[in-house]
Amino acid sequence: MTKKGTPANYKNFPMVPRVVFGVGCFDQLGDILLPKRKNSEAPIIFLIDDVFEGTPLTSRIPLLFNDKIVFISADEEPKTEQVDALVSMIKSEFQEVPSGIVGIGGGTLLDMSKAVAIMLNNAGSASKYQGWDLVGKPAIYHVGVPTISGTGAEVSRTTVLLGPNRKLGINSDYTTFDQVVLDPDLTKGVEKDQWFYTGMDCFIHCIESLNGTYLNAFSQSYGEKALDLCKEVFLGSLTPSEAREKLMMASWHGGMSIAYSQVGVAHALSYGLSYVLGVKHGIGNCLVFQHLEEYYPEGVALFRRMLAQHQINLPSGICRELSEEDMNTMISVSLSMEPLWENALGSSWKTQISRDTLKNIYRKI
Repeated sequence: MTKKGTPANYKNFPMVPRVVFGVGCFDQLGDILLPKRKNSEAPIIFLIDDVFEGTPLTSRIPLLFNDKIVFISADEEPKTEQVDALVSMIKSEFQEVPSGIVGIGGGTLLDMSKAVAIMLNNAGSASKYQGWDLVGKPAIYHVGVPTISGTGAEVSRTTVLLGPNRKLGINSDYTTFDQVVLDPDLTKGVEKDQWFYTGMDCFIHCIESLNGTYLNAFSQSYGEKALDLCKEVFLGSLTPSEAREKLMMASWHGGMSIAYSQVGVAHALSYGLSYVLGVKHGIGNCLVFQHLEEYYPEGVALFRRMLAQHQINLPSGICRELSEEDMNTMISVSLSMEPLWENALGSSWKTQISRDTLKNIYRKI
């Protein structure tokens, strides 16, 4: 807390400088990219969720010159070694640094694209930059095109990766996209459970931000709007097109609510699940959040109403057979997320949380 009359050192966060929103706006991507092309030898690399391979979306990609499409599976969380392999492949295949990276997909592809754009201009492995403000040089031009809504990856200054020792974001001023294309129609056809789990990532962002000790008017304004939109989408009676548009904007606002704040207990525990068991982020948050009445009673009650309304049955027993070694690793990964715990419980969080506390929650999942 800054004393009265003392200059404050507030973080000067970046925001996405350009965004286009609207049904069909994806078809403007070629025009958006054209002035960013350096020359015919410097390609645009399109990193696309492989679920779109062979679909009509692929034919709409505005390829020119020696542009390249790379299809990537989103079945697993993005890894630092995967980022390193992509960067190595691009550097070996092209003599010039690409004109840009375009990520098309959900949070996995968006995070992967941000990380690759950073690593094309920074030496070493991506794991070297996991943490806060470790990136020394700007990323190359990069564009995000979400095809599912909820993660907030399209607007955040982090790219969350599984590294050799931990799951942690590359949090930097250079991570944020230079351009985002928000076309609600690209989220058509998302499988119901996946739609719900990813939407709940946004809902849980809001609950954790709005109930955190880091809360301020900036975060609150975005978090409250995102929460209202989530309630409309998951508890209201919107048309499919209205729901697509509103969830896309909830994701945007939910991501922005974290800029001057943080997430909390659910995300900290979910990181442990992901690191040890490979549980994807959205469902991981849901698996944890259902057991967090002690920390977020109103949020958990709303979450259960949403589960019931959409007839979502969460899997159970996934931690039941874990070895003590795996359980301890999971707990250690979770406890290493100190800013999340401090936001959730305050500066004395270590006196309120023990390894046994986390073990008891994990054993319920």
